[in-house]
Amino acid sequence: MKLWQKTSSNKKEVEAFTIGRDPEFDILLAPFDVLGSLAHAQMLEEIGLLTSNELADLRKGLIEIWDEINEGTFQIENGVEDVHSQVEFLLTQRYGDVGKKLHSGRSRNDQVLVDLKLYYRHEIRLIINDIKVLFADLIMLAETYKDYLMPGYTHTQLAMPSSFGLWFGAMAEALVEDLELWRAAFKIVNQNPLGSAAGYGSSFPLNRTLTTRLLGFSDLHYNVINAQNSRGKTEKFLSFAIASSAGTLNKLAADTILFMNQHFGFITFPDELTTGSSIMPHKKNPDVFELLRAKTNQLQGSPQAILLQLTNMTTGYHRDLQLLKETVFPDLGQLKECLQMTVFMFKHISIKPTILEDKFYAYLFSVEEVNRLVLEGMPFRDAYKKVGLDIEAGTFNPSTIVNHSHEGSIGNLCLNKIQEKMEKALSEFDFDLVDTSIEKLLGSTDQPLTI
Repeated sequence: MKLWQKTSSNKKEVEAFTIGRDPEFDILLAPFDVLGSLAHAQMLEEIGLLTSNELADLRKGLIEIWDEINEGTFQIENGVEDVHSQVEFLLTQRYGDVGKKLHSGRSRNDQVLVDLKLYYRHEIRLIINDIKVLFADLIMLAETYKDYLMPGYTHTQLAMPSSFGLWFGAMAEALVEDLELWRAAFKIVNQNPLGSAAGYGSSFPLNRTLTTRLLGFSDLHYNVINAQNSRGKTEKFLSFAIASSAGTLNKLAADTILFMNQHFGFITFPDELTTGSSIMPHKKNPDVFELLRAKTNQLQGSPQAILLQLTNMTTGYHRDLQLLKETVFPDLGQLKECLQMTVFMFKHISIKPTILEDKFYAYLFSVEEVNRLVLEGMPFRDAYKKVGLDIEAGTFNPSTIVNHSHEGSIGNLCLNKIQEKMEKALSEFDFDLVDTSIEKLLGSTDQPLTI
């Protein structure tokens, strides 16, 4: 029997099909269901639907469940539909009828929505922290290897001199730009849907501004229909942010695989971080980076899956939306795994310092030679033709000194400016407000969120 059912139960086949994978995801939502319920209970007391004693009982019961979640002893019992029902069952079992009052003024729709918003907000924070760590490492590597020259490529053909400082710095700045999409996702996520009920409001005099403040949301989805329509839109924004970060990691992984190839030999990793062959003793395969490339390609495909799922869906709640969890929840976990593994691998990278001393790379300096002639007074077209003819005649013998000084070039990486961009981007995420609000909401409990 479900909490919302009055008499008969569903057939087991329907039950299994409609529940799907929800139980495994509901455990992840458990602490956030408690937080939403704490705020909702406090609001119900403020508008007179709970007495102060009833609020005290509910707070005590919810904090007990919070502690059990953090200790790993909370579980959704057999026959209980979902995490929301489990929390309400426990409150009613332990504290009587007051547990049955908690659902006043909310629907399962907005209860799930607020749980998801809080969960996504928490996950965004974890991902931002992982991005910060990788960014710091890339900036450090860029500074360390700023004078290590390497080939630059266009059309995968040798083009111009580059440097490892330039390469690492490029990936660092790309991470900053990814944060623009994370900021957009965070702004959608960090709005309160609680009080929208089934999508059309409630005849109770709910104080939605109060629950917004209690849960540390930066704003409110004011229109109750729009609050419900934010489910799906929220996941869409998240998927584009995930795909953007995955794209940066994908390029980093693809480059690394190429640079590890023996024909390049630009970088190496310790034997224990590569894999061998069953028949070729010399092999050092970049399996970690190949899997990073594959996983990040999967992540870059997620927005399309979500866009297709949301196609032709009218206003209001639809059960279709449940399946978004099957894309977004694993994607968030996979992106964190990819970020953390990238950090781990790059702590062990070794870089060849004398790549461009090989005469094989002499043509890389053709542009440098053209520019040198132009600086000496020769028109650009004439300089270009002269160098081209020297190359054809086999008399091209360039200087290998590189003198790039403009912003963002080999000799002026502007790492401090990229660092400033990162700090500005991070300041857009008001996690301090979240911390302060949640600490007040939890009150005396000494167990922080540990998932």
